[in-house]
Amino acid sequence: MSALLLLFLCLALGAAVSRWARPPAGLAQHLNWWVLNIALPALVLDLVPRLRFDPQLWFLPVAMWLLFLGAWALFAALGPRLGWTRGRIGALILVGGLGNTSFMGYPMIEALRGKEGLGLAVIADQAGCFVALAVGGVAVTAVYAGRVLMPLEVLRRILLFPSFLALLGGLLAGALGGWPEPAHYVLERLGATLTPLALFSVGLQFKLHLGRSQLPALGLGLGWKMLAAPLLAYALGVGCGVGGQVLAVGVLQTAMAPMISAAILADQYGLEPPLANTVLGAGIVLSLLTVPLANALLGAAPI
Repeated sequence: MSALLLLFLCLALGAAVSRWARPPAGLAQHLNWWVLNIALPALVLDLVPRLRFDPQLWFLPVAMWLLFLGAWALFAALGPRLGWTRGRIGALILVGGLGNTSFMGYPMIEALRGKEGLGLAVIADQAGCFVALAVGGVAVTAVYAGRVLMPLEVLRRILLFPSFLALLGGLLAGALGGWPEPAHYVLERLGATLTPLALFSVGLQFKLHLGRSQLPALGLGLGWKMLAAPLLAYALGVGCGVGGQVLAVGVLQTAMAPMISAAILADQYGLEPPLANTVLGAGIVLSLLTVPLANALLGAAPI
């Protein structure tokens, strides 16, 4: 309960500061730099060596790709029938197919499924959603915004991303028996800064501008992202014999709010930015209710 309270408080503080306190220009970007380059790699380095190998772990990245490829197939098929522009289709693929599995996913999974769940959330995020962003996100901009796809640049971004390097380092450390206690202490304290700073940053950047013309696309985007995709992920996991924490975390990560970076990518390449930001903002609000509800339906985390 206290972890969920921290989550709500940090989000609310960020939104309040953005509206009434006149924060320094670029504050959210500076906080994001710390989260992405210091706190997140430290958390990954700390958690991954303590993960126990489970043959069901394949489900975590596969669920993230099911979310992304399903969004692409759905909106590419619906868009022309509904008279959408290519920009609208591309925007919905990005924000409907990429989840906020780190900035909101880590704190919410830790609050709902504990430390073991948080370790699994790292796998879903780094091996699944991040690669989907780096590869699939670039591919969407190439198709719908006329960007030239450069495979070598995509590969370079993946291999040099700090938390991906930390994932490889954590796997190596785990194979060698884990970190000594002083290293674990430092990594744990640095990683602990991720939750308050990431959620505060999300609150700072929160925007919600509902337009009547956006409502059908908004409903379809969030309907896929936060209902249909989690149900499909659940059906896939159960059908393949996946259960326990792995199933729960994979489903909950697909149900997270849309990814902030997906909306930024849509904005950078002119893929209907107002719609992308509306889906993002509405998804953040909605996820505060739907993710805990989905967790309750999945059953309590083991003690």
